[in-house]
Amino acid sequence: MTTPSRHPVAFDFFVEIAVIDQLVGTQMARVLPDGVSMASFSLLNHLLSKGGADSPVRLAQALQVTKGAITAMLKRLEARGLVVLSADPRDGRGKIVSLTPDGLRVRNEAVAALDPLLATFLAAFPEPDLAAALPLLKRVRLDLNRRRYGG
Repeated sequence: MTTPSRHPVAFDFFVEIAVIDQLVGTQMARVLPDGVSMASFSLLNHLLSKGGADSPVRLAQALQVTKGAITAMLKRLEARGLVVLSADPRDGRGKIVSLTPDGLRVRNEAVAALDPLLATFLAAFPEPDLAAALPLLKRVRLDLNRRRYGG
C-alpha cells in the first residue's frame, strides 16, 4: 500500500495536469506535419513568442532540456533551414537563435494541423469554460516558474 499524500487535493491536481499533458502531447504529435516533433514545434512556437529570436541557453531553460539536447535540436532545425544561429551582438561568445521564414511557415502549418483537434475539443469544452480556467492555470505556471529559479 502506498502512503497517501498529506495534501490530496494538490496531489490530485498535479496528477491530473501530468496526465492531461501526456494525452495532449500524444494527440498533438499524431497530427503534426511530417518531420515536426513536439519538441521542435515547442521550440519554434517559443521562438515566435520571444519575437523570433532567443539564446540557446534561454531556450534550454524554457524547454527544460539540457545544453546537449538543445544543441542537437538546434542542429537539426538549422539543417532544415528552420532556424539560423548567429553571434550574439551583445556578447561575442554567445549565440542567438532566430526563426527563419521557413521556420515560421512550418510552425504555422503545425498550428493549422492542430485546428481539427482543437475544434473537436471545443465541441466538448466550450471556449467560455476554457477561458474561465486560464487564470488559475496561468497563476500555477507563474508560481512553478518562480520556484524553478529559486524565487
